[in-house]
Amino acid sequence: MINSMTGYGRAAKETPACSCQVEVKSVNNRSLKVVLHLPEAFSACEVDLESIVRQRIERGSVTINVSLTGAAISQAAEVNPDVVSHYIQSLAGAAEICKQRDIPCTLDLAQILALPGACQNRTISSEEELACRELIVSLSNEALDRMLQMRRREGEVLWGDLRKHLDEIRAAAGNIRQQAPQVSRQYHERLKQRVNQLVSDAKMSLSDSDLLREVALFSDRSDISEELSRLFGHLDHFVEVAGQSSQVGRTLEFIAQEMLREANTLGSKCSDGQITRWVVQIKGCIDRIKEQVQNVE
Repeated sequence: MINSMTGYGRAAKETPACSCQVEVKSVNNRSLKVVLHLPEAFSACEVDLESIVRQRIERGSVTINVSLTGAAISQAAEVNPDVVSHYIQSLAGAAEICKQRDIPCTLDLAQILALPGACQNRTISSEEELACRELIVSLSNEALDRMLQMRRREGEVLWGDLRKHLDEIRAAAGNIRQQAPQVSRQYHERLKQRVNQLVSDAKMSLSDSDLLREVALFSDRSDISEELSRLFGHLDHFVEVAGQSSQVGRTLEFIAQEMLREANTLGSKCSDGQITRWVVQIKGCIDRIKEQVQNVE
């Protein structure tokens, strides 16, 4: 069954090495997009996490936020006093030049510490790093599990709404199929009455063969049997594709577009008021389906 592209999962755990929290969020996207936010000291985990996401998710914009605290992490950054002192001396000279030229200038410690080399990472032990990396990967998998569960639940709700619209289209198309044969007969009767009136007023005669020929031409121009057959075929195909376990969102988008094309052709061919109302109903359902399948993985 279909999965939604919207979901959220969270996992957290505390160990002697560190305390870690992982949040995974997923929203709609045309393809798979992975965005990772990790502490700088563990940026090497990005390759592992992106690989995990791509193995488990096929479509959507997925964001993973990793937060780490603890003794091994809190000491990871240290100020390099020699580099900071050099920056301050250089900036002090620049500040003096700005003062002479009456140019506003201020020194901000936070900005100085953000300069290259001002802070350096404390080298943590290999045991601490390995423990933290394993924890990040483990919690990321756990958070992904919960996010995927939410996507499946959302997909069930999404399918219920899509199925309702599909049933409504099928019912309206069935009504059109029943009504269509009567359109030619009604046209025949109206044309016959009008012709008889005109012939009577003009004191002319018109053979039945001429009348039947005109009715036959009208029936051929307004024949919608092929469009109805294709529309029912698209409905069946939509249900079949939705039952597959692989990525189906784009395929469902294409089928919905084909259904709309058939509905437009039905509307252009029909001249019956009741059929027109059913076509409008069908097109409204297809528009809602097209909106909903944007959320399908």
